[in-house]
Amino acid sequence: MSASIRKIAVHVEETHIEIGRAITPATRKAVAVAVIENPFAGRYEEDLSPLIEIGSELGELLGRKCVEALGIAPEEAESYGKSAMVGENGELEHAAAILHPKLGAPLRKEVEKGAALVPSSKKMGSPGQVLDVPLGHKDAAYVRSHFDGIEIRLNDAPRANEILVAVAVTDSGRPLPRVGGLTHEDAEGNDGLR
Repeated sequence: MSASIRKIAVHVEETHIEIGRAITPATRKAVAVAVIENPFAGRYEEDLSPLIEIGSELGELLGRKCVEALGIAPEEAESYGKSAMVGENGELEHAAAILHPKLGAPLRKEVEKGAALVPSSKKMGSPGQVLDVPLGHKDAAYVRSHFDGIEIRLNDAPRANEILVAVAVTDSGRPLPRVGGLTHEDAEGNDGLR
């Protein structure tokens, strides 16, 4: 099954000044969202494999849109995350089916490598509600400077029978990181942790 996409939106956030200090280069985050029809809205379905396949499709599509929006080469991506919000006729397991089994592998191809787990969140919501997308370093989960997030909202999604699916990618960590730990420059990215 292919996703029935009603809308796609892409948002780029750049931070140039934080607490009065210039950020050079600016920290940048992109989030791409797809609003899709939920084929199982309003009913229980044992086999969620169509949503799993949609997750694979959206991992590639939304990951590519984020990289393009940042104007970077895939290997320049530093962190990523994913999230989904089901409308009121859906269930959290629908979001889980999209996010977990197959979305990660095609997203990793779009950002080149991606040894670390992709941080994720899921929720039920209504049009205009904020969806938080957690972020973590794509190759080394212990890089604290990249523990972050971005939020996205669309005024008309998700409707009752829809799912809002989001992927976020950055080309940097938080502005002015100073809580210690492994740095991006020292990360090896072999085990997904360090």
